[in-house]
Amino acid sequence: MSGDAIDTVETLPIEVVVNGLRRTTRVAPHATLLDALRDDLALTGTKECCLVGECGACTVLLDGRSVDACLVLAAEADGSEIVTVEGLAARDGTLAPIQQAFLDTGAVQCGFCIPGQLMSAHALLEADPHPGRAAIEEGLAGNLCRCACYEQIFEAVELVASGAERGNVGTSAGNAAAAAAGARVGARTNAEGLDQ
Repeated sequence: MSGDAIDTVETLPIEVVVNGLRRTTRVAPHATLLDALRDDLALTGTKECCLVGECGACTVLLDGRSVDACLVLAAEADGSEIVTVEGLAARDGTLAPIQQAFLDTGAVQCGFCIPGQLMSAHALLEADPHPGRAAIEEGLAGNLCRCACYEQIFEAVELVASGAERGNVGTSAGNAAAAAAGARVGARTNAEGLDQ
């Protein structure tokens, strides 16, 4: 082949429901779900980090179970329902209880691991609304935090599991009070998974 020849890869059509919205795109056969979410569907809350399923930064829910999006081929997700960190908050912007709890406990530091941590915590709480400490540690064992905020992350999950109202967890009044005080604006962006 000459140097001018361009290799073309045939793409495959996929249709998925992401955060409640039906989406279609075309993907290369080797593209991962992480690639499709970030590059094709512009959902950058799901983070790209290790690419080998070791860190949990790319955790999403695929048909209700948490998976590392870097280990799933996009074509395998065809016909599936996917929830990313962008899908945790309500359509009106009200944070999910687990997102608010991460803010209330100071679990958000640099924010890079937070989308994956939130998705794993959400999946855990969906499976067991009142997990004990050992179950929380086990449920989040696949997510690494370089800032070592594990204690605050575990406390956030415990807060939601207990149903406590620390800082008006998950309420519009609590969100408005935090915004009015200018509290942790950067951290809130990270907890929502909207930073890029």
